[in-house]
Amino acid sequence: MTNLRKQFGTKLKKLRKEKDLTQEQLAEASEISVDFLSLVERGVNSPSFENLEKLAKALKVSVKELFDFNQE
Repeated sequence: MTNLRKQFGTKLKKLRKEKDLTQEQLAEASEISVDFLSLVERGVNSPSFENLEKLAKALKVSVKELFDFNQE
């Protein structure tokens, strides 16, 4: 079992690709840096609650869906 950061990053990347967004597009829509988004997707960093809300809004999903790892 991978850690929560890795699982979250994998899920975030999957959702971003499903929405046909680049890291740059998602970062801009979420008002976060591309570097930070890249770190989150790789499981190196984790977003704040505020950034979770921004990411969910930009992806048009619920925050809960960002943590739904059982869909794979």
